[in-house]
Amino acid sequence: MGQILIKNAYIVTMNATNQVFTNGSILVDYDKIIAVGKVDKKLIKKSAETINAKGKYVLPGFVNTHVHTSQQLGRGLGDDVNLLTWLHERIWPYESNMTEEDSYISTLLCCLEQIRAGVTSFAEPGGQFVSGMVKAVTEAGLRGKLAKSVMDCGEGLPEIWQRSTQDELDKQEEDIRKYHNTADGRVQIWVGLRTIFNNSDDLIIKSKELADKYNVGLHMHVAEVKDEIDYTMAVYGEPTVTHLNKLGVLDKNFLAVHTVWLTDEEVELFRAKKVKVSHNPAAAMRVLGFAKIPKMLKEGICVSIGTDGAPSSNRMDMVDELWLTSLIHKGWRLDPTVMKAEEILEMATKNGAKALLDEDSYGSLEPGKKADLIIINPDSASMLPLHDPIANLVTAMHSSNVESTLCNGQWLMKKRIIQTLDEKAILKEAQKRADAIRKRAGIELPDRFPTITF
Repeated sequence: MGQILIKNAYIVTMNATNQVFTNGSILVDYDKIIAVGKVDKKLIKKSAETINAKGKYVLPGFVNTHVHTSQQLGRGLGDDVNLLTWLHERIWPYESNMTEEDSYISTLLCCLEQIRAGVTSFAEPGGQFVSGMVKAVTEAGLRGKLAKSVMDCGEGLPEIWQRSTQDELDKQEEDIRKYHNTADGRVQIWVGLRTIFNNSDDLIIKSKELADKYNVGLHMHVAEVKDEIDYTMAVYGEPTVTHLNKLGVLDKNFLAVHTVWLTDEEVELFRAKKVKVSHNPAAAMRVLGFAKIPKMLKEGICVSIGTDGAPSSNRMDMVDELWLTSLIHKGWRLDPTVMKAEEILEMATKNGAKALLDEDSYGSLEPGKKADLIIINPDSASMLPLHDPIANLVTAMHSSNVESTLCNGQWLMKKRIIQTLDEKAILKEAQKRADAIRKRAGIELPDRFPTITF
């Protein structure tokens, strides 16, 4: 890593006033941005790598605030089935038959897709092998907030996952001590809670205490499906968020994912407690429902965007999620004025960084922040012409328009070629391991069409 000068670009800074520079430049030195807009020539070293980005965009790297890296090898296992079948007959058998090496390969495959879609930072809500995820993210060059998927109760849990509250807490603390702030600070360990179906009150409370002790985030699926609210009403006499508030865990370091089934009063609780939200539109459209995202944004809640896991929508593409976010809330509210393009770009960049407690480090292109950025080439039949350049980023762009991805001052992809990983080898190994896991798990999928094998 050294100096990189990108010049003649359309720079979308996503700073406090969302400034845009036309024919602007950005200077990176090692892992940080040192100048944006007009760059003083005195700052540029003779050895600087110079890139002429005329006709191209430069944006902060996208932040994916909810992605199951350990589910990447399970792409296609969850189609056209209800949630309980998805969970109990497909995903849990699949995940519980994974090895540490499987988790490593799955995470590598996920990292490839993230890099190609312009993601530079993400939050993993939890697999069973944090060690495998850490190894993969370190090699890929991305930033990751990684967590173990923690469960201490609930029906249908595979025997291998049936652990005590203290066992789960001890393992999380061990992972934090071993891996937190490794890979030059890119890899960090958070505390993860699966769902209220599988987390006792004791585990929830003590997990929050653990997150506070180590000054990290707490990542949890919250109010995901109507069945969850029916369950909490039956067991606790109140909906999920109301109960979590009673436990005292709603806070500025609490990342709530999906948040589809919230009352207006619970939205207000999120605002008052400064809870962060990860909106996953593709997963929501499949089976969960429609969250009150426009209302949350209006209330000043930090709402970000995530892709969820591969078996949820089969696409781990943040660019697709931007497009979906722009459509679904307009459609079901019959209001084309909600969820404007500029709001959605904020959700995918600086809101994402804030949700991951890193707004001072990345999420916008400003001097002093980390060199996490992407170069977008709009020169394609699907993205041109650029009458409204900002709207086109959200509603016309495809991940194939992401030309280069830079994280921490290192090129992860340059001119669509992955720089940090052996893509062909990973793809080959991923298919082999995915087939083996499905066989071990005994997962049978239906024949959709008559098939003849020669």
